[in-house]
Amino acid sequence: MTLRPLTVLMPFFTPFYAPLAAGAALGHFREEGLDVRWQPAAAFGKSAVQALIDGSIEITLSGLMRSFDVADREGRVLPHFAEVCSRSGFFLLGRKPWPGFRWSDLVGKTIISFAEAPTPWQCMLTVLRRNGVDPATVRIERNRPGPEALAAFRGGHGDFFEQTQPIVEQLLAGGEAHLVASMGEATGPVPFTSYMTTPEFLRREPETVLRFTRAVYRTQGWLAAQDSRVIAETIAPDFRDIDRAVLERAVARFKKQDTWARDPVLRRPGYDYLQEILQTGGFIKKTHRYEDLVDTAIAEQAMKEMARYSRISFSVRLPVCSGLGTTQASGRSCQRSWGTAMTAASITFGWPMMVVSMSTLEIHSPPDLIRSLVRSVICT
Repeated sequence: MTLRPLTVLMPFFTPFYAPLAAGAALGHFREEGLDVRWQPAAAFGKSAVQALIDGSIEITLSGLMRSFDVADREGRVLPHFAEVCSRSGFFLLGRKPWPGFRWSDLVGKTIISFAEAPTPWQCMLTVLRRNGVDPATVRIERNRPGPEALAAFRGGHGDFFEQTQPIVEQLLAGGEAHLVASMGEATGPVPFTSYMTTPEFLRREPETVLRFTRAVYRTQGWLAAQDSRVIAETIAPDFRDIDRAVLERAVARFKKQDTWARDPVLRRPGYDYLQEILQTGGFIKKTHRYEDLVDTAIAEQAMKEMARYSRISFSVRLPVCSGLGTTQASGRSCQRSWGTAMTAASITFGWPMMVVSMSTLEIHSPPDLIRSLVRSVICT
């Protein structure tokens, strides 16, 4: 089968975007006939928006904020079709432990904020206002790119530091900072990152986008079912510069706050909340229709297609226990959809009183069902 090549840009090189790295590493895109290659936008040499508009790429991982910005300034539509990160992946760090932290503790203090994108800053403004703090009473600096910001904090500048992974875990592990607050928890659910394309590509290759979204959905199910160690092991080859223990802790922290979307549908409440954040913060001036900047049809179709496999019957001859030979096994798995965790509580074999318990299985295709079943049976 000839694979359709796709270059997908990642805004920044961070395990926050593990869903993209995992989807490629697991072969989910390839199994949909897509040769997906991803790289950080900085390595590509141009911004994701510029690359989309000039046709250098067709799909990018991006904040919905980018589409709001382009629509607000230029009236141009860049639709998002699959949600990826459902919370902010940023954290507020301090120089000392801060038990009983209150947002009012930031009054008169300096925060070195993330300079490369406005959404973390805009979310911070919203959290401050929600907790009765006037943002004008807090000095928020956004004039230093990542490496300079890190060097400034390490050099003693600022009281607090807002960053994402792996820098957060690296500073915590070295005792150079202490966790004050998760911005993902403080802000609440919001469509922080999603896949963006152009209306022209959606019209020209809807089947390509559908196949891409099916792979995204399968990866989302896999991420939800796996523990942090397995996820870290899977994406580690793409993050070789990050110590494995640091990477696993970063993944665990993201998992704990339910950072990654469970399905690809970018829903209206989250859209409205993000638009409110950006309008209140003065980042955008106009109100933009959900239907213009979000296309849910493909995500809904992908989920509908995969739901057909939510109940899978199987029959296979298995070696049951050493010395017992083989017998006919049959049963039914019963959770969610293709590519997600499917757990069968028990399967009764043909022999009297022989019950096989199964752990959580990762099912990606009919052959995978059989392979996983063979690996996972435990005689009880």
